[in-house]
Amino acid sequence: MAINEQDFEVLYLYSNRLVSAVPMQLHRYLYWQINWSNRLIGIKGSRGVGKSTLLLQHIRETFPSSREALYVSMDNLWFRTHDIMDLVEYHFTHGGTHIFLDEIHYLPHWQTVLKNIYDAYPQLHIVYTGSSMLEIDAHEGDLSRRQRLYTLYGLSFREYLLFEGYDAGDAHTLEELLQSHERIAMPLTQKMKVLPLFSDYLRHGYYPFYKEEGDGFYERVQSMIRQVLENDLPHIEDVSFVSIQKIQRMLMILAERVPFTPKMAELYRELDTNRELGLKMLYALDRAALLAIYTNEVKNVKSLSKPDKIYLDNTNLMYCLSTHIDVGTLRETFFFNQLRATQEVLLPKDGDFMINRTYLFEVGGRSKTFDQIKDISNSFLAVDDLEIGHHNRIPLWMFGLLY
Repeated sequence: MAINEQDFEVLYLYSNRLVSAVPMQLHRYLYWQINWSNRLIGIKGSRGVGKSTLLLQHIRETFPSSREALYVSMDNLWFRTHDIMDLVEYHFTHGGTHIFLDEIHYLPHWQTVLKNIYDAYPQLHIVYTGSSMLEIDAHEGDLSRRQRLYTLYGLSFREYLLFEGYDAGDAHTLEELLQSHERIAMPLTQKMKVLPLFSDYLRHGYYPFYKEEGDGFYERVQSMIRQVLENDLPHIEDVSFVSIQKIQRMLMILAERVPFTPKMAELYRELDTNRELGLKMLYALDRAALLAIYTNEVKNVKSLSKPDKIYLDNTNLMYCLSTHIDVGTLRETFFFNQLRATQEVLLPKDGDFMINRTYLFEVGGRSKTFDQIKDISNSFLAVDDLEIGHHNRIPLWMFGLLY
């Protein structure tokens, strides 16, 4: 099919409309960490965490009223009848220096295509986003040597406070938190009623779109889950319609049983599947950031092993999918979610969580004691319903200040 200039110009109109409308008041933590000067940048993350907004903000801030930068989403129907390489050629020959490709997993053989663009246009900067399920395959395109890859997570509690209009300060390292949590907590608790805000965050604060959805938040989350499983997953994994239905059923079964200490044979029978397919479905839900698999060793996606424990990815999913919220599970889910964004988290023999193979944590309410871990060095309590801690008793909410 012959392509005329107007075919391309419609994408520039679409890009300009989105860029001009993007809110600029707040930026996610990753915005400031990305080295935007790199020629090939990849940003992974689950649906709804703000990847598209991050790209559009950068374009608006860096290329005001300019044709140098073009934003396109690869799920745009335009690509049903047009080729990405034709667009890149047109953009580059008409003064384009940067192209931003959203939802890259909708592009067949995306790694090979990106490599071809990178090699053929040495003066062009490429930024792409994709599902958290994306895996860089060394046998297709080999992007690992060319790109800088980042992961965007949902809102931390610190970012939620910023979105709510409170000055939560800069993010802290884990070591700063362990050593100085009392000093950090005091000014924050004087400026705000932190415990009610923390309770609200657990219900609806992980996904940035909560600000625009209001009472429709959980409907939006359910719609997002359907998009991930019915649209994103088939573009990344070779899955059948029947398998997608089983994956959806697995998610709903586990949502009612978290934290699930697996009796995997029973789960496979319930889903009418075998061990190999069952583990593939389980790890697909983990990579999709719907479940969080917890093990006593670093996960290896090439060698799928039985998990030691399974949580939902974040507390908002608990409120959306579970009919009964267990407060202990809620606390552990928050802690696991916030810590694993920046730290290595493994299941210890004693206690609830081992961080960086150094720090041991028990998570609980105000009455939680050190009885289970009292003789273990570098052991701490993450305590709920507590504004300010003391020594190794640290308020649970403070573990949301790490990014």
